[in-house]
Amino acid sequence: MRSLVPAALKLRLLSGFKRFDPDRAVVAAEFDAAWYLQAYPDIAKARVDPLAHFMAFGWKEGRDPNPRFSVREYLNEYPEVARTGVNPFVHFLKSGGEGSRAPRPDLGFRYDVIARLVPVEDRLAQAARASDAVRPGAGLAGALGQIGRRPLHVTFSHDDYTANVGGVQLALQREAAGVAAQGRDHLHLHPATPWPMLRTDEPAALGVVWNGQALGAFAAEAVAEALRAAAPARPGERSFAIHSLLGHSVDEVLAILAAAGLSEGFFWLHDFASLCAGYHLLRNDVEDCAAPPPDSAACGICLYGPWRGRHLSEHERLFRRLKLTVVAPSQPTLDLWRASWDFPVAGTLVHPHARLRSRGAAPAPPAGRPFRLAYAGLPAAHKGWPVFRDLALRLADDPRYEFLHLGLRSTPGLPVRFVEVAAGPENPRAMQQALEAAEADAVLVWPLCRETFSFVAYEAVAAGCAVITGPDSGNVAAFVRDGGHGAVLDEAALAEAFESGEVLKLGRATRRPALYDLDFGALTADLLPEGTPA
Repeated sequence: MRSLVPAALKLRLLSGFKRFDPDRAVVAAEFDAAWYLQAYPDIAKARVDPLAHFMAFGWKEGRDPNPRFSVREYLNEYPEVARTGVNPFVHFLKSGGEGSRAPRPDLGFRYDVIARLVPVEDRLAQAARASDAVRPGAGLAGALGQIGRRPLHVTFSHDDYTANVGGVQLALQREAAGVAAQGRDHLHLHPATPWPMLRTDEPAALGVVWNGQALGAFAAEAVAEALRAAAPARPGERSFAIHSLLGHSVDEVLAILAAAGLSEGFFWLHDFASLCAGYHLLRNDVEDCAAPPPDSAACGICLYGPWRGRHLSEHERLFRRLKLTVVAPSQPTLDLWRASWDFPVAGTLVHPHARLRSRGAAPAPPAGRPFRLAYAGLPAAHKGWPVFRDLALRLADDPRYEFLHLGLRSTPGLPVRFVEVAAGPENPRAMQQALEAAEADAVLVWPLCRETFSFVAYEAVAAGCAVITGPDSGNVAAFVRDGGHGAVLDEAALAEAFESGEVLKLGRATRRPALYDLDFGALTADLLPEGTPA
């Protein structure tokens, strides 16, 4: 989105625009100023009147006046309005608000995702430009001079688990704590800048984390040289786990492991990047594809289709060169992976990230209160936020329901009560505790992709909530079905369950749920022989 008028000039023009725009009063009643300022932080930073900005410049820049109206989609749907050059929101309110025109075409949120797709080539080019700006450091061998004094564990993933937030990062933090408790040193390697897929001939620096401390960015050869310079290890003192190859080169990984004297290790299925560059297995980022044959027509219509061969061939080369035990956090994940491609593996096993341990019955909620549906986490399309948002908007005036969003960032302009929650190493049960305190009846866990585990689903059940999910949610659907933890519905059945009130059967007063503690695993640390206790 590009501003059409210099900021200084805007500030001068807006002060007069508020007085002279005859359509301001028409728009003011439907304009959501709080939503506008949060959706467009540059406007908040400029400290200009949000309504005046929208009327003068915002709509021309493609900015929306509220979460229910899309400037871009309205103009696409009604090109004759675009040709007149009038403010599309004014046009809608004056001529379309009575029902002759829709504020946005009813094509569903997946249409919007597809409309905003960025070609894979452009993503790679952007990643390469960001990577080129990184200058690898020197002196890594000195910084890693302690290698060889204690058993060593090496891990690879897509980012720095100490600096980023997410399920995989929290899991890696637990692995790091586990190997530290065993008396092992931990060397973690990740791409210094994000990449959308694994690399082949694209050069890039690696970020190096040593025992939880980021050391900076270094060339892969510098990492290998530091390992070669280390004191030799006794048999069984070194181990490795590959958590993700996104942003890594197979040649570099093989060279680093050879320098460390390693060839047998673990490969984790946190996602399906080993099967496709579209590591969520979402055709065009909107529809589960279940990893069909790469020469299928389904791959032919997907933007990831031309790149799938890169991931399959490079991962197969990795598996042929190393003796890898594949570890899945759930049985459905392992089953799909094994059925989709015949990688040569040393073995497979299922090792969940967490297990439920009963701690008694949940207290009964107060009689007569509305059914509380919660959404937990970042409001992202691939996690099902649009489905939750649309339910909240459609049922805003229904006294049977109350909607809650628990997470780090709120979305204004919605009939949703926001509860700020920040989970991290110091409080890994923050979401579970917040859901329990809010007495949510159910949590909508509606990923578009097949989840390999889903901490949110486990946290919800531990807090006494039912889980409502879709049939293509991978381990979430299996967890709900196998444990009787809620309902698995398609989108039409979901809407009907709320309209009819059938979903009220999942209320706490009816279910009388149990509460649980979550016993978290330490991932690879659970699978290693005990080292020398720290």
